[in-house]
Amino acid sequence: MSTLKKTSLELFRLRKTLNTLATKEGRGTELVSLYVPPGKQISDVISTLRDEYGTASNIKSTTTRKNVMDAIVKVQQRLKLFKEPPETGLVIFCGAILQNGPGSERIETYVIMPPEPIHIYLYRCDARFHTEHLQEMLREKETYGILLIDASDATFATLQGRRLEIVRKMTSGVPGKTRAGGQSARRYERLRDMRLQEYFTRVGRHADETFLPIENFKGLILGGPGPTKYDFEKGDYLNYTFKEKIIDVIDTSYVEEQGVKEIVEKAPEIMRKVRYIEEKELMKQFLYEIGHDTGMVTYGEDEVRKSLQMGAVRTLLLSDGLDSSRVTVKCNACGYQEQRTVKNQALTSLGQELSGKSCPKCNASASVAAETQDIVDELAQLAEYTNANVEVISGETEEGQMLKNSFGGIAALLRFKSQG
Repeated sequence: MSTLKKTSLELFRLRKTLNTLATKEGRGTELVSLYVPPGKQISDVISTLRDEYGTASNIKSTTTRKNVMDAIVKVQQRLKLFKEPPETGLVIFCGAILQNGPGSERIETYVIMPPEPIHIYLYRCDARFHTEHLQEMLREKETYGILLIDASDATFATLQGRRLEIVRKMTSGVPGKTRAGGQSARRYERLRDMRLQEYFTRVGRHADETFLPIENFKGLILGGPGPTKYDFEKGDYLNYTFKEKIIDVIDTSYVEEQGVKEIVEKAPEIMRKVRYIEEKELMKQFLYEIGHDTGMVTYGEDEVRKSLQMGAVRTLLLSDGLDSSRVTVKCNACGYQEQRTVKNQALTSLGQELSGKSCPKCNASASVAAETQDIVDELAQLAEYTNANVEVISGETEEGQMLKNSFGGIAALLRFKSQG
């Protein structure tokens, strides 16, 4: 991509790769992790690896020595494909991975373009791959603060990516506007105003405690029923850094959790870059088309696949909870091929099933699983052929759960109505 902003599909693929790498194990310290930041001279890195190769030749264990030296050579070969590191840097993982117990090691190499520029130069040999620096990049860092306030209560919440969290609730202790018996109206109002100012001061202090420690704090949204929120905003109760970061003041019907949800519903244009909002908007559009029977959406693997092949898909929606692969079954006797979608836990038993099954074309028992591809990658590939957008929807949200459980985790918004 020409831009540093990564799509949900790219981030999903990276997250999946890192999860796989985290399960890899080597014998001793045989797994190489190399981080090359942008601007680093490739020739300098290759020179360092040459020195490490010399050092590895002194390892006493014959097997470990061979595996480390082989891994270093593989890394050098990959590096030579680059004149300079990509704009975000380059990460290479390589090593002898155990397949089925001791003696079954096989060299595996993974080349990754980080989602944002890396600032670390690292070479390390260990019994595991050091993925933590990339894992940190996948954390959604932009955080919005939400503060709901009226004369009775205040609620503090944060929205980070898809994670909406109620952090704190507090009550004001301010009496209502109805005057207590025996008090003059003027005196009662003075006492009430004094209690309200004290309450506003407490809210401001709690806002400091809640929001100031947050790194990458993007902005604050104020909300609540009635004019109290405006009185609070105009006063000198918030830290000056928050005053500069108030991005909207929104009317809500409630102050507690329901009010926080109102804010999220009412503020998509403000927080459109937050993935939580983006996914809600995508699913809202999908459900609208379903509910109004417009014919401009489809769902289910078979129907979506047909629409992809017709070029009818505008946006492909895939659940990150999909746990299937597309398998190409091939007959080695006559070359006949067919494709199946198989649950990942059933992949190991597929070979046994095929060994006892006759080919529908030549009747020979020579069918094998020739190729296996993750269902998300396979469908995304079909979408990319026709320039359809691909959105991977998290199962962490209510809408994401609905996509997975009610629509099979595969759906599409269409460019035009598919026929038949």
